[in-house]
Formats: sequence, C-alpha cells, structure tokens
Amino acid sequence: MQKIANNILLLVLFVLSAVASAQNIFDVNYPKREERAVWLATIGGIDWPRTKATDASSTERQKQELIAILDKLQRANINVVILQTRIRGSVIYPSDIETWDETITGHAGRAPIYDPLAFAIEECHRRGMELHTWLVSIPLGTAQRQRSYGNMSVTRHHANLTKTVGGEVFMIPGQPGTADYIASIAREIVERYDVDGINLDYIRYPESMYRFSDDNLYKASSGMSKADWRRDNITRIVRRVHDEVKAVKPWVKLSSSPIGKYRSLTRYRSGGWDCYDGVFQDPQAWLRDNIQDMLFPMMYFQGDHFYPFVYDWAEHNYGHPIAAGLGIYFLDPKEGRWQLNEVRAEMHTARNSGMGGIAFYRSDYLTRNLKGIYDATCEEFFPYPALTTRMTWSSDTIAPSQPSNLVYKDGIIRWDFREPMNEGRWQTVYFNIYGSNIYPVDVTKAENLLAQRIPTTNYQIAGRALTKSFYAVTATDRFGNESAPIQEVSTITSLPSRQDVIEAVRQHFAGTSVATTVTKKSKTTKTQKVKATKPEKVKTEKPVKVKEEKPKKEKKSSEIRVVDFSKYLQ
Repeated sequence: MQKIANNILLLVLFVLSAVASAQNIFDVNYPKREERAVWLATIGGIDWPRTKATDASSTERQKQELIAILDKLQRANINVVILQTRIRGSVIYPSDIETWDETITGHAGRAPIYDPLAFAIEECHRRGMELHTWLVSIPLGTAQRQRSYGNMSVTRHHANLTKTVGGEVFMIPGQPGTADYIASIAREIVERYDVDGINLDYIRYPESMYRFSDDNLYKASSGMSKADWRRDNITRIVRRVHDEVKAVKPWVKLSSSPIGKYRSLTRYRSGGWDCYDGVFQDPQAWLRDNIQDMLFPMMYFQGDHFYPFVYDWAEHNYGHPIAAGLGIYFLDPKEGRWQLNEVRAEMHTARNSGMGGIAFYRSDYLTRNLKGIYDATCEEFFPYPALTTRMTWSSDTIAPSQPSNLVYKDGIIRWDFREPMNEGRWQTVYFNIYGSNIYPVDVTKAENLLAQRIPTTNYQIAGRALTKSFYAVTATDRFGNESAPIQEVSTITSLPSRQDVIEAVRQHFAGTSVATTVTKKSKTTKTQKVKATKPEKVKTEKPVKVKEEKPKKEKKSSEIRVVDFSKYLQ
C-alpha cells in the first residue's frame, strides 16, 4: 500500500507540475494599467446622437442612445472615452465662446433642454470610465457652415484669426491670438465640467492639398526656417492650452491625436504623410517637455507603414503613455478590406511594444462588432478592467492614505476613508476594488481588479465579484497614485510552501491524520461559506481504505476530522 501511495504521490506532483508548465506557456500577461480608448464622434451624429433632441421625448431617446453605447464600452472594459466636443467652430455644451453645433438639436445655434456634455461625463464616471473632450482645433469646416452660426461664428468675432482657402475655413496657427482662443475653450470646459482630459485633434497645419499660405506672417519672423517656424506655431498652441488647463486642474490629462508616423525612419519612409515634416507637429517634443501627458496617434495603416512606427513611438515616449490609434473603420466593406486578424496583430504588437495603450477609431465600428472586433476585444484583449496610467511626470506623485476597516456584510463591502475626497466641488479620490480566491488579494494582478473609480466607500458585490472569496480596496487620486490596499479580515494569513504540499499528500496516503478541525460554528464563517468545493472527508479509524463517507446525521454537533487539500492546491 505504501508503494501505491508513493506512486500516486508522484503522479499528483507530475500533474501539478504539468499544469503549472502549461499555464506558463499559455497565460496572457494582461497589464493592470493601460489606456483603452475609443473616439466617440458627434459630427453629423455618426456615432452619437442619431436622434435630435427637439422635445422631452426625443431628448430622452438621445440620452438612451448614449447610455446603450457606454454600456457596451463598459462591457469591453474601455476606460477612456474621447467625446467630440468642439466640432467645427461649434460645440455640444452651453458655451460663452462658440455656438451649439447642429448635431444635438438638428439646428445650429439651437440649445437642447439638457447639457449633453454634463450628461456624458456623469454616465462615463458612473461606469468607471474617464471622459476626455475632443476639440477639433484648426479646421472650421466650410464657409457656408460658418455663416450658419451667425454672430457666434469665430469668423465674425475673431476674423483676424481665420483664413478661407477653397471654400474651407481654418484657424491661422501663426497668429498669436489663435493659441489664446483655443486655450480659452479648453479652460472654459475644465472650469465648468469634471472632465478627465482635453484631447486636441487637427492640431496641425492644413494638408498640402489646401495650399494654405501664411507667408505674410512668416516674413515678419526672423532667424528660423519656415518649417521650424510653423512647428513653433503649433507648439505654442499646445503649450498655451497646457498652461491654461493645468492652472485650473493639474490632474486633467492633456493629449492630442497626431499623424500616426512621427517622421521617416532610416529604413522605412513615411511617404510624406507624417507629423514633423508633413503637417509641422512635434508631439515627441511635447512629451519630452511635459506639455502633453499622452498621445493617441492616428496609426490607420498596415504592414511597413504601421509596425516600424509603433516601435519608434515606444522608443520616444519619454515616460508617457502612447495609445496606438487603430483604424478599425477599415473593417467595414464600405471603407476598406481589412480583416479581423490584421487588427488583432496590430493590437498584440501595440501592447507588446510597451507603448501604453490602444485607441479605436471609432465607437460605432467597435460596438457594431464588425467582423468580430468587439468580441475579440472583450474576450481576448480586455477581459479584465484596467487602470489608466499613473502620471509619474506630474507634480503630484504622492498616494492617498490607505482605507481602513474593510467589512463584508449582506453582499456589500464597506470601508472607511479619513482624508477629504473632494477639492472644492470636484472629487479627487476614488477607490479600486480587487477580489481573489487566494488570501491576501494580490492587487498587482490585472485579473484581480474588479472595478475602478468607485466614488463611494461601499461596493455592491455583483457579476464577476460574486465568484471571489476575499476582497481588497485601494484609494486612488486623479493623478493615478494608488494607496496600499486594505484587505478583508481573514483567518488565512499565508500560503503553504511546496514542501508543505508534498508532506500533506504523503501523510494523507500514509494514513496519518493531517486535518483541519471543522465545527458547526466554523462552517458559518465567511471563509468557509465561499469555498468552491467540499473537502474530502476521510474516516480516521480506517486509514488503509481511504474512503469518502458522509458524517452520520446524529453527529452533526461533534467535531469532524477532515483532510482539507483545497487550501493547498488552490
């Protein structure tokens, strides 16, 4: 019998070793922190809204459309929504600077009966997602469009800052007042709304096809090439936005969506369509100088126009996250001939390069699940939530204090937090929830993160959290600094060593009692309640036969000696 037991022991250890090896081969390393963004376009209602808010009923339908979109994005564990807020010299919130865009009510200049931006922010935050306002910076659309805005058109009240070329109107980057004007819109937003970021789109010179000329302004400058002068003009706008926004809320994240290639590489040419030489952007310098917190480059390319440039961005991120913008609209047969595997390959490469994230252009193509992109995102790439990147380059790198007194009762976990959670009317401290079937909960593992940005000191256990035995909570601030975790109280304090496992198995098969004492009272504790399986029960009076047998009913109140391997082999 001893020989048989030893053979079984060897078999058990072999299987355990094989399982561990298989996990090492096939496990995916999901990052705990990663920018997972979606551009949500409002121009023409192409993503949202499809319904125009003309009365109470249509307003409610418009709201429900956005709720349905955000619900799907939440299920895909998206953590950043980039909402188009300034469209073409028009906006989707009540502004003192520019007028209402027609996309909300169907008529330019006409206000709805609610504030779409405030509503979107509230709904994103309810789902633990950040909202970044997407501001189209330089293009103003057609001259006809601007005329429809009447006296609220920038071409009327700041005519010196605009230029019309071939029927298209643009802000003039070389005019010093342009930086002040764009920065004033960004400041208005951060002063009025609890936004998490400002994203500058089209922060560049018009494409060469427009033959945009600013030679009259360049002649007045001195000591710079025209290309350097133009790059300096764009950088001045970026810097001005930075200075205005950070003076109000230093935690608001500043970003832009530059062209997907910084400039030509030694072996791979950009084809003339790049940031530095093509449209006079210098986003790598913006990161280096910390006037941008992150980038969402529009990498809507394949093959040699994508992969080499991914690693170029990754090598020059200066400690900031760069989320590769993927053109998933090409999955639509009306737009292109991309296949799902091509997008999957780009997603894997972007993540493995260490860029810092992925962004989808745009929401509708993701939520419609074109060629299975939504399913792949949910199941393969983002099966767990993720925190956004900690702003280590900012002025605030101090974590909040640790929460205390974590208690589980009636399906709700509650905890205490003694520091102020608000700065004025803006909440600045949130909480992250972790769960595991192993104690203590390892808060470094992505798969243990259950929910992020919880605004209150309680959390209803639901969904995936119901499968967990133990919970932990951390506090986090708007800069991404995270406190030490408060762990749920448990009698389990450490995991056994490998030698403990071997000895337990050996003694079990030898007939020696290596058991835990389980009483009727202990079975009612939370630790016992959440065990997934019942332990093996071995009758100690017949150690040779090792036979499972239920305890007799009449002995319910007495102590039962059982061999409990579940806590060792979890």
